[in-house]
Amino acid sequence: MSAERKVETEAPPKVLGPRAGAPARGFQTTDAWIFDLDNTLYPAACNLFAQVDHRMGAFIARYLGVPYVHARHLQKSYYRQFGTTLAGLMAVHKLDPAEFLAYVHDIDLSVVQESPALRKAIAALPGRRLIYTNGSQRHAERVAEKLGVLDLFEDICDIAACDYVPKPEADAFQRMIRRHGVAAKTSAMFEDMPMNLAAPHDLGMTTVLVHSSYVDHPIQEQMKSWTELPDHIHHMTLDLAAFLAETARTR
Repeated sequence: MSAERKVETEAPPKVLGPRAGAPARGFQTTDAWIFDLDNTLYPAACNLFAQVDHRMGAFIARYLGVPYVHARHLQKSYYRQFGTTLAGLMAVHKLDPAEFLAYVHDIDLSVVQESPALRKAIAALPGRRLIYTNGSQRHAERVAEKLGVLDLFEDICDIAACDYVPKPEADAFQRMIRRHGVAAKTSAMFEDMPMNLAAPHDLGMTTVLVHSSYVDHPIQEQMKSWTELPDHIHHMTLDLAAFLAETARTR
């Protein structure tokens, strides 16, 4: 595993709360539950995204005819500059995204285990349930099926459905909202990447950070020094299934 991406082996993180005086935000009126896919619905300990990460580098190396090391540099540079590697490739190299998405998501899912606890928790949520991912619909379907939760979701909003405008762009969330007719103020967004919760917060959603041990972005290193949640994140959890079960029980 390269130094650019790793699963932490340090002391386990703590669940942080909002800053003192921050407005409380609950789920009493939530009627749409929107989930990111990678390292959110499944635990980052699966290290599943490492396969996607490697295949992105391999695709770029082949597509641009550059060494893998250089391809990895471009991959991470585009990710940080454009929000996703794909967005950077499309902007800089005019890449047709279909081939890229098919290649990078052709991965081994044997590490993803069925999760009866997650299924029970999601099934108990009142209202609509959606998956919203910067990946492809087929990838989301395969992963959710392995987890045993695919049939619990009304729909999947993937990067193609948003015309390849990726999270964390505010326009990406607006496209998702228009496409699915959800009301932001009665919606909750679950994400592993903190910057992907800024736009949902600004739109009025309740935001939940699902802590990920997968590190491939500077913000994930910065999180280690946090002592409280930033204002755009209302809740944090280390265990999505347990958090959802408690939320459904107490809302």
